[in-house]
Amino acid sequence: MAADAASSSPPAAITCRAAVAWGPGQPLVMEEVEVAPPGTMEIRVKVVSTSVCRSDVSAWQSKAQPDLFPRIFGHEASGVVESVGEGVTEFQVGDHVLTVFIGECKSCKHCLSGKSNMCQKLGLERRGVMHSDQKTRFSVKGKPAYHYCAVSSFSEYTVVHSGCAVKVGPTVPMDRVCLLSCGVSAGLGAAWNVANVSEGSSVVIFGLGTVGLSVAQGAKLRGASKIIGVDTNPEKQEKGKAFGVTDFINPNELSEPVQQVIKRMTNGGADYSFECVGDTGVVSTALQSCSDGWGVTVTLGVPKAKPEVSAHYAFLLSGRTLKGSLFGGWRPKSDLPSLVDKYADKEIQVDGLVTHDIPFGDINRALELMLQNKCLRCVIHMSQ
Repeated sequence: MAADAASSSPPAAITCRAAVAWGPGQPLVMEEVEVAPPGTMEIRVKVVSTSVCRSDVSAWQSKAQPDLFPRIFGHEASGVVESVGEGVTEFQVGDHVLTVFIGECKSCKHCLSGKSNMCQKLGLERRGVMHSDQKTRFSVKGKPAYHYCAVSSFSEYTVVHSGCAVKVGPTVPMDRVCLLSCGVSAGLGAAWNVANVSEGSSVVIFGLGTVGLSVAQGAKLRGASKIIGVDTNPEKQEKGKAFGVTDFINPNELSEPVQQVIKRMTNGGADYSFECVGDTGVVSTALQSCSDGWGVTVTLGVPKAKPEVSAHYAFLLSGRTLKGSLFGGWRPKSDLPSLVDKYADKEIQVDGLVTHDIPFGDINRALELMLQNKCLRCVIHMSQ
């Protein structure tokens, strides 16, 4: 199996287990893969815990890029630095880290602006390769295996750019803090950074998964007076209360459009609405659910189909705003450490979003639970 931590000699290739997808929607296969040494400004990480995010499932099922298989998915993860590549000074062997699917180079126009987390050098990677040289660090059965979001945490070891990792303290529980590398941070940031929810305001959230519940938590901590959760799963009503949801609507139980119900509940429309489903039709509904004059709609979900958003111009002309959010607007290196501190100090809730702990060998069960909407987050324990 894998080698121990790197010594003073240059790191060599590692052989380890990875859950490999050989085609869209096909069950993951536990394969022996070779993981190359980290390149310049890269680190190789021993993955400790990774969780299954809805975007992993959507990309795994998608037939839009059939040429990017075999592929190793996973991006919401924590681990330990096993070796470092040339030029890396920020990390040392043994450091605990979170992987992040967008990086922060701190030198491009966006990073220097203070207005954006859309790093021009280490932004969202869609081609299944590393940012630096457009190559893969994995091989399986003599074939290159493609990355996902330049992270690929469904592997015992992975290589990431040093700009796509954030150091965390050694006492933080790695099987829970991994949720901050995507879902929880995305929801909190949408409420705090993107919408800037104000005290006493009304909020409606479409979709009470991990992201939606994190939006609710963020809105509650900001002092929102009414937080309406909209979900077709009745079991989400009780779960939502624990994260700040004050009212619950199941659209399947209504005899009229949900936006009309919300307008009555909020005296003309919510101050803020959030689309956390990944459905562009819901984006339009969310926009119609917020108030004329100042209502803000934030879309967070990644649609599986029909990526175009359609909305009547009158909704925007009347003063409503539609905004998008990627990773909640957080700049990973600059901002994520403060969220980790809030978790360590019990100021934000993370543990309650983990519904299943599953050994790595049963990773396909985690995918099934997500597909069946029977989980929020399944944490995969790599050592089990």
